[in-house]
Amino acid sequence: MTKSMVKPRNILLTLKEHNANTCTTIKQIYNARSAYRSSIRGSDNEIQHLMKLLERDQYIHWHRLKDEDVVRDIFWCHLDAVKLCNACNLMFLIDSTYKTNMYRLSLLDFVGVIPTGMTFCAGFAYLEGERVNNVVWALERFRCIFLRCDALPRVIVTDRDLVLMNAVKTVFPECTNLLCRFHIDKNVKAICKSLIGQKNVWEYVMDAWGSLVDCPSEHQFDECLKKFEIACSPWPMFIDYVNKIWIIPQKEKFVTTWTNKVMHLGNTTNRYENVKVFLLGLMN
Repeated sequence: MTKSMVKPRNILLTLKEHNANTCTTIKQIYNARSAYRSSIRGSDNEIQHLMKLLERDQYIHWHRLKDEDVVRDIFWCHLDAVKLCNACNLMFLIDSTYKTNMYRLSLLDFVGVIPTGMTFCAGFAYLEGERVNNVVWALERFRCIFLRCDALPRVIVTDRDLVLMNAVKTVFPECTNLLCRFHIDKNVKAICKSLIGQKNVWEYVMDAWGSLVDCPSEHQFDECLKKFEIACSPWPMFIDYVNKIWIIPQKEKFVTTWTNKVMHLGNTTNRYENVKVFLLGLMN
């Protein structure tokens, strides 16, 4: 079950279903999983084992070292992913997750989208830190898998991660960087609820926010913004937050009237949380 990525609590439930009198505890499950993984790796640590698996399964991969014997950053992708990236190069989703594994490495994952709307894993990277240098290195490795200079990604969706956004601008200067609408709405809603206690009131404000984000044309945007500010007038701090963080610097990256100017296959949200959970589990 560990080999099949079954979670420890589900392993315990399965054991109890087969034997109601079992005395197995969740701690014993974790110990058995750890012993099993150690037996597979032998004397190798997790990174060494990962690199051996990449060699065995013929993945394309790059890494760079720190102090000659410590892996600093590593990027890898499957050969089939390279073919898909070159065939379906219109848009990609890139996300970075920080400090959620035992080595405190950040995970950068690349997801491609095919014209039918389905997604595929385009590449992965574990990075030493959150600095632009590390992310630029990973994006440059990702760029290397494209066989033609005129077939690079045209649209990339990210979170409002300034390091990642700056790296995308550096490595893919001709690419349009859109922002994930889901995470924007989540952040705006959290601030809205913290400032506005009554549920019916903050729901009304969020409806006004939704109308603003979905504004269909530029000449209507100012009118929608004015309506939104009127709805939020009792809470000037909320208006300042929305304008300073989202509307003024980033509106072209997530408001419908501007995002519709580029072909993005309807993708305004990152869709790879399950992939992240799986990969982060391998490093814990």
